[in-house]
Amino acid sequence: MIPMLKHDRLFVFEGPDGSGKTTLSLAFAEYLSDKGIACDHFAFPGHEAGTVGTLVHNLHHDSPSEGVESITPTSLQLMHVSAHVDAIESRILPALKNGRVVILDRFWWSTWVYGIVGGVRANALKAMIRAELITWGKVRPDTIFLINRKSVNQLDSSEELSKGYMNLAAREVRRNRVVHIQNETSIAEALNEVVSQAKISDQASISNGPISSKSQLNQTGLPHSDMQPVAVAPIVFARIAPAKTTIVFETYWQFATKRQDIFFRRLAGDPPPWTDDAVLLEYKFTNAYRASDRVSQYLIREVIYEGKQSPEELFFRILLFKFFNKIETWELLSKELGTITLAEYSFEHYDRILTQAINNRKPIYSAAYIMPSGGSSLTPTKKHQMHLKLLEQMMRDALPFRLADATSMGKAFDLLRSYRTIGDFLAYQYVTDLNYSPLMNFTEMEFVIPGPGARDGIRKCFSDIGGLNESEIIKLVADRQQAEFDRLGLNFKSLWGRPLQLIDCQNLFCEVDKYARIKHPEIVGITGRTRIKQRYRMHANQVSVWYPPKWGLNERIQRGVHV
Repeated sequence: MIPMLKHDRLFVFEGPDGSGKTTLSLAFAEYLSDKGIACDHFAFPGHEAGTVGTLVHNLHHDSPSEGVESITPTSLQLMHVSAHVDAIESRILPALKNGRVVILDRFWWSTWVYGIVGGVRANALKAMIRAELITWGKVRPDTIFLINRKSVNQLDSSEELSKGYMNLAAREVRRNRVVHIQNETSIAEALNEVVSQAKISDQASISNGPISSKSQLNQTGLPHSDMQPVAVAPIVFARIAPAKTTIVFETYWQFATKRQDIFFRRLAGDPPPWTDDAVLLEYKFTNAYRASDRVSQYLIREVIYEGKQSPEELFFRILLFKFFNKIETWELLSKELGTITLAEYSFEHYDRILTQAINNRKPIYSAAYIMPSGGSSLTPTKKHQMHLKLLEQMMRDALPFRLADATSMGKAFDLLRSYRTIGDFLAYQYVTDLNYSPLMNFTEMEFVIPGPGARDGIRKCFSDIGGLNESEIIKLVADRQQAEFDRLGLNFKSLWGRPLQLIDCQNLFCEVDKYARIKHPEIVGITGRTRIKQRYRMHANQVSVWYPPKWGLNERIQRGVHV
């Protein structure tokens, strides 16, 4: 007999950002739907158009876009609870009353853990959570799945979030059934564990439709234990969020594999050409891993880890380099000034050197992405002068120390985003670069902001993102990477054991947007661009790499360890 579920059951998935709980909860909901079990998937605070949850999500991650300059930690958690209450009353309780199984991504646990880590007073959090518990009434979760991933804990300097969840679970186990899921391998294995722990019984009847066939079950592209994966473009979580892929979705993984193969062949000193892909031979593309690119490598080796390591000196060097994002400009300043330090900074000296370079028709800004000038309303009006004054303002505001005290990458992003001329894209690039340094130590799996190119790439990879936003799509892709490589039979060589991070998956969407202009010209993105501007100039010189020491990769590289 095919297993059935009893009605009126609530399954909660909790855990820190980057643990894979969203992907796993969606996979579980898809599994139940394919078994013919009526279920709904909800997430706190939510992302459904026209809901309080979407408003709170936007206020949390991009408050300036909603006309709010800053939000205190206490008011932020209070807004989250209001979104929870709205969803419980308007959607979750009615679904349970109608006999549907509910899978919930986050619970009041997140309010407590993130609130405590964010510095909110415990008595204030207890009062908020009490209001949410009153709304739940007599409803309690059937099971709370606490998802954990060791790689997240290792990259989080304080491990405060993981410890907070573990401590809360130890207390709540007296009131609720708590199941710990170690999400260390594939989504398929973790899903099997969730299904086995969900206590599916074959005694209950069900009245919401026929059971799906095995062929229908396999349409998701998720590998199940009783069948072999098939190499077809999947419909990702079709019944929960109908995110439908195109052929470019497969190209995304193929491109990542080919580009990483080129990287390792160059590193090994192999003679060119390093690929037989005509598009990669003719046009310039970044590496699969952002930190492996030439400019990122220079920043890490020559700017961040050369010189004084105090917060203010680190921040000064990194932002000065990133405002121009051009190796030649840094070397020009170094040649003229000697050692670049905040202690010896002079607006007049820097302005004189850069103005002279401009007068000599030497570009001082990279063409990699557009740096806003701030417009004629700002004084001074020359772009490089504006950036120098902006850097001075940041130093006066003690921004390096405020960033060092930030409790999450998202909060650090918000601090950078609050400055004029720095939008979402630049703030995300800057916080990623600062995170290479000892100034911060956040996991790159906790936060992502898609740039314009990535949005174009997502549009080409997905014909329908089914209610998810672009950041959630990137997180899904990052969580599913090994399953997708396995599904397509691709031997992707990771960065000495480090999987693709959110920033890398974001960048890959941008690069695949360009690649698809030649490979899949029939699939049009948002901008409608059809040409790739930069041609590839092959250099056979030997390359070497060195990464932030906290990643633990340099020792593996020196030992010749290949993972």
